[in-house]
Amino acid sequence: MAETLKVLETRRSCRAYKPELIEEEKLQAIIKAGTYAATGMGKQSPIIIAVTNRELRDKLSAMNARIMGQGEGFDPFYGAPELLIVLADKNMPTYIYDGSLVMGNLMNAAADLGVDSCWIHRAKEEFESEEGKEILKSLGIEGDYEGIGHLVLGYASAPLKETTPRKDDYVYYIR
Repeated sequence: MAETLKVLETRRSCRAYKPELIEEEKLQAIIKAGTYAATGMGKQSPIIIAVTNRELRDKLSAMNARIMGQGEGFDPFYGAPELLIVLADKNMPTYIYDGSLVMGNLMNAAADLGVDSCWIHRAKEEFESEEGKEILKSLGIEGDYEGIGHLVLGYASAPLKETTPRKDDYVYYIR
């Protein structure tokens, strides 16, 4: 079986991480794969924010937990030491699809390199908040961006779940 297909069939979301950061070369390769995702009309509406800074990572985790309605100390990032945030320019009609394809490329590239990941939602709400807008401003990011998702990255601290069988009515053929 082709390696790409094997990665697509075996990638799983990880919900428990070891504390160490992934290797810089792997991080850069994962990010590069995200930049090669298909985008509407090739306009490249998404941007990726790589967060390896523990203080900002923890601040984003706390914001995300509040949006979830969880109390202090809850970590919706499952202990992952770093994350990639995908935002996309709302002025492009395909921005949600573009950002979602970037997320998919990032997840699959991570799996191919032996790095575990999980898509964490609520980036939209985070970066619509005043606190989120201030973070973007402090990073020098200007524009009308919507948060598409966070991809937490790291190495699993426990074995990942097995593949769930595909449902019987997943595909309909019209021949």
